Amino acid sequence: MITLTINGLAVSVEEGMTVLEAARFYGMPIPTLCHKEGLSPYGACRLCVVELGEGPRAKLATSCTYPAEEGLIVRTASERVLRARKMILELLLASCPQSKTIQDLAAAHDVRQQRFRQEHEDCILCGLCVRMCEEQMMAKAIGFRHRGEKRSIGTPFDKHSEACRLCGGCMYVCPACQLRCTYTDPDKAICGGCANLAPPCVDKDPFDDMMCYMEPCVACEIKKP
Repeated sequence: MITLTINGLAVSVEEGMTVLEAARFYGMPIPTLCHKEGLSPYGACRLCVVELGEGPRAKLATSCTYPAEEGLIVRTASERVLRARKMILELLLASCPQSKTIQDLAAAHDVRQQRFRQEHEDCILCGLCVRMCEEQMMAKAIGFRHRGEKRSIGTPFDKHSEACRLCGGCMYVCPACQLRCTYTDPDKAICGGCANLAPPCVDKDPFDDMMCYMEPCVACEIKKP
């Protein structure tokens, strides 16, 4: 067993678990987009970032790919982490503003507008479809092509793949395929109407600069009539 500290709580987990798995095992939610159970971790969306260490040497890392280590200090909802997640969500909204998945994540993290030029590229290169096709469907009909700004997903040589069985698994996991009608104006890019949101339970952090990470919030549940 490995002992580490998550949000000020000393916990023990089995060797081989990631920080994401360890946090979720103890009921500390971390948002993810490119991560899905049954598929290998990829760390493409960066939404699952957490803060590791203390003081000026603390760093941000993707929790889905970072292994739980002995003595590791983790904070899943510090001010620095939340700022990074909001920035990531704004960038994702610029690429795929009509995605229901991304909109709900943005609304849940109090992102009310995105400041970047909307490009409507749709694909955010999360790699979910590629991993689903290879690891669950055993087809490898699609994959990544090129590098840098030319990176995209498709079939080899842009030709129909005989390995494709038209199963629809790629569309099932794709955040860009789960669209909702919305405005294209950046100021109205996040609807939030379908999200089940609750008001924040704390105005000031009891853990230095840690924000509330409980889901659902225990204090909010107690306050309900």
